[in-house]
Amino acid sequence: MTDLTLLSAEGATTKVALSPAPGYAKPTGPLRSRVAYAAAHVVPKTSADNTPGQPADVDWDATLDFRRSVYSWGLGVADAMDTAQRNMGLDATATRELIARSAEVAREEGGSVVVGVNTDHVDEQAISVDQVIDAYKEQLHFTEEQGAGPVLMASRHLARAAQSADDYRRVYREVLASATAPVVLHWLGTAFDPSLEGYFGSTDWREASAVLLEVIGENTDKVAGVKMSLLDAASEVSVRERLPEGVRMFTGDDFNYVGLIGGADVPAATQPDRDPASSRQHSDALLGAFAALTPVASAAIQALDAGDPSRYLEILGPTEELSRQIFAAPTFYYKTGVAFLAWLNGHQPAFQMVGGLHSARSLPHLSRIVELANASLALEKPELAAERWNGMLRLNGVDA
Repeated sequence: MTDLTLLSAEGATTKVALSPAPGYAKPTGPLRSRVAYAAAHVVPKTSADNTPGQPADVDWDATLDFRRSVYSWGLGVADAMDTAQRNMGLDATATRELIARSAEVAREEGGSVVVGVNTDHVDEQAISVDQVIDAYKEQLHFTEEQGAGPVLMASRHLARAAQSADDYRRVYREVLASATAPVVLHWLGTAFDPSLEGYFGSTDWREASAVLLEVIGENTDKVAGVKMSLLDAASEVSVRERLPEGVRMFTGDDFNYVGLIGGADVPAATQPDRDPASSRQHSDALLGAFAALTPVASAAIQALDAGDPSRYLEILGPTEELSRQIFAAPTFYYKTGVAFLAWLNGHQPAFQMVGGLHSARSLPHLSRIVELANASLALEKPELAAERWNGMLRLNGVDA
């Protein structure tokens, strides 16, 4: 069997045996026990100038085929969000085209797609609260016209413009009032974007969550769910247990998703204390990690559907260490790991990213991703992954 060569930070190499293909089966019907979205990345044209500062030149065939693959495993797609390099290489023109194309593919495949709504098409760094509202509405209405579900992303413009929690209340109240269907709210933590410090009016998540819950409570008919990406499982459970009925918690915690998704159904999974009297005993999922782990995530949820929590934990549990490596600090470079695994798994022809972001992680960091992906059966085509990884090492002067 083929070996994988691993590279340490000191430059030493070791060999490990390549694990067999996992052999997970695609679902024969919709996943039932959890709602799960994979936050998908974009694939650049290999021959294009996707260097830093250049407009994104996207390989639409490969990008959309990746979304078709996600749908085939029963997951939904969360598109044009952080994983797709919003504010880190994907410009406004490419973002609009991605939303339109992705919504069309969702209709063709019968899949569920939600897409990011932000204010990032506005070039000015500092704008007024009124302008933030108008910018949000512009993207919201475009998204609705395409037939995609909106995710109101955290806005850097709002973080700069807001003088108090009241500004957040006003912005979300007015934007939600203009929505024609329920949306998902996204609370993104500073590990993903340091410029969002103090979002919802406080650096204390308890105070900030009170504002978020107030906004949701006043607009329950306009909020389908909230995605929390604070990488703090206890804060997610605290908010989850206080959500109004009918509003879902979508975990965005790529460090602790196994226990958060499993919840009361998987008591053996590591997770914060839960209120046994609460009706909210688990989270659904909207994760960048699931773009890197789509077949594994699908197989795990299928196990929950079958009433087999032990199998769920056996399948998904080992992936959490892999996800923690992908999302290691600086966390906002996690997109590099997602694209890297997509390349290893044959979903794109080259390990490249728009904005040249494929250079954001070191070879030893990527080597650890390879090691953990191999151990957690996240390599969909192990022989191809080994060929590509060992070849990449040789290209960089490492004997593999």
